[in-house]
Amino acid sequence: MPGGKSSSFFSSCFSKRKSMPSHESPSSEPLLQQKDAITIQRRKNGWKAVPYILGIESITKMATYGLQTNFMVYLVREYHMDQVSAAYILNIWTGVYCLLTVVGASVADIYLGKFLTIALASLASLLGMVTITMTAFVPLLRPPPCILDGQKHLVQCVSNTKTQLGFLLAGLSLLAIGTGGIAPCSIPFSVDQFDSTTMEGRKSVHSFLNWYYASSTVIMLINQTLVVYIQDSVSWALGFGIPTLLILSVIPLFLAGSKIYHHVKPEGTTFISFAQVLVAAYKKRHLKLHNDERVCGVFLDVSSDGNVVLSKHSLTTKFSSLKKAALVVDDDLKDDGSCANSWKLCSIQQVEEVICFMKILPIWASGGICFMTSAQEGTFVVSQALKMDRHIGPNFEMPAGSIKVMSLITLCLCIPLYNRVLQPALRKITKHENGITTLQRIGLGYLFSILFAVVAGLVEQQRRASALSQASADGVAPLSVFWLFPQLMFLGMVELFGFVGHIELYNKEFPEKMRSIGNSLIYLCIAGATYLSTLVVSIVYSVTGKHGEPNWLDNDINAGRLDYFYILIAALGVLNFAYFWSCACGYTYTSSLKAVESKEADILV
Repeated sequence: MPGGKSSSFFSSCFSKRKSMPSHESPSSEPLLQQKDAITIQRRKNGWKAVPYILGIESITKMATYGLQTNFMVYLVREYHMDQVSAAYILNIWTGVYCLLTVVGASVADIYLGKFLTIALASLASLLGMVTITMTAFVPLLRPPPCILDGQKHLVQCVSNTKTQLGFLLAGLSLLAIGTGGIAPCSIPFSVDQFDSTTMEGRKSVHSFLNWYYASSTVIMLINQTLVVYIQDSVSWALGFGIPTLLILSVIPLFLAGSKIYHHVKPEGTTFISFAQVLVAAYKKRHLKLHNDERVCGVFLDVSSDGNVVLSKHSLTTKFSSLKKAALVVDDDLKDDGSCANSWKLCSIQQVEEVICFMKILPIWASGGICFMTSAQEGTFVVSQALKMDRHIGPNFEMPAGSIKVMSLITLCLCIPLYNRVLQPALRKITKHENGITTLQRIGLGYLFSILFAVVAGLVEQQRRASALSQASADGVAPLSVFWLFPQLMFLGMVELFGFVGHIELYNKEFPEKMRSIGNSLIYLCIAGATYLSTLVVSIVYSVTGKHGEPNWLDNDINAGRLDYFYILIAALGVLNFAYFWSCACGYTYTSSLKAVESKEADILV
């Protein structure tokens, strides 16, 4: 492409300076006044609005995470399922609500808007939790207790009926719908409350993301300790009923804050807009990009539905073939300057949004292997803890399932330390407004995931050696469970840098109207990491254990070689980091340009 006036190669579907009659020229004064009013509102109400939004998100997350933490125990104990069937239901449910985040995000960004989507989804979550709580309250909705003999040996256990199982699955489905609507919208809706076109606003967004994850960590801590204790030791009905009552109380609070929220209106079918760009670019694939008087570079700052756009993507040099979709040829515009056929001519901002999405996809794909390490926390790390000394003092033994508390405590301590101490120090050194760039933050998370796997392998090697040499009759090694703390500390760092970094990337790089869809990518990444972990485990289990060698993932952890499995995860992490590095080196951040008024009543990009 020749240098010089590169922006003159493209034109919007909505305006062309030479074609638009003077009486149809938009008035710039009302536009700028509206923009200033929105900016003032965001600066004034940003942090005031966030507690209302995070309140409903945190409480519904308590319900969802509470089920993930201990629901398998409920299915086995109360519904008399075998562990395979219970795990199957739980994994399917987790995968479904992760996939539903894409549906929820699309509905929010295209049709309902984030506020209405969260409000309706919270009602679905409430109905789901009420249904699940009723299974614990009403005896007829679950199988009768198993019959035991005098020595507490199992004599008879009645399985659940189709009606009982259907009622339970209905509750899980409603909760999945609610989570699918709230999860991808809560962060973007909170980010919408800040003015990202100012330095202060961007710092507020960055600080919010850190505190958002801190609140999530506190919720998980409560689930791992208090909620699990109530469900196991007091009552399942009370353990489910508390989150249900909290959801019921927080919905009115969320609705009460509606007057101070800044609402970004949905802007129509995003995916159709993507398809239009691809089709238009294909139809014009034979055209060449060159200086041409028929092409102008003027773009309105008002979308087709009247939404004010506070910032626009700057023109990039990548994917130049897609930009042919914005080239104006002889019959593309009507006499009034409007687009004749949106499948033949697209605005340059439509093209830039597609380019933005395509740039992020390789970075998103790299998250699967990184977050695969987090999937080990609830499986093989627990297996390690079961074969270690878990006593804290003479009378208390830590439940193996509560081992995650170590990584959560790390997060609780490190998030404020990073936000208040490390980040300001880095800001002075690097002169970057966030201390380090978003991709550098993600890269650090990937490095910590490698360190987790390496340290976990070394600790497992020592644990196994100790167990084989001096284990007790039950195979428990005389090694304190706190030897797992270093690897769990690194796992906490994976979430602090890697996971939060991905959240930050999607919320900063995606345009306002696509942020919910962008956040749904996070949950797709988690689902992908879970399924990828299952695939790797299946391959390792089927390949190893031949020719007289022990299976790496033997049911008896002392006979297996779990340390080799961890080293394999580390090797995959190294390859993944190399791939991420290659993607990050060629990545250019999306530069949002402020709306600028021209004397001719148009807004220039």
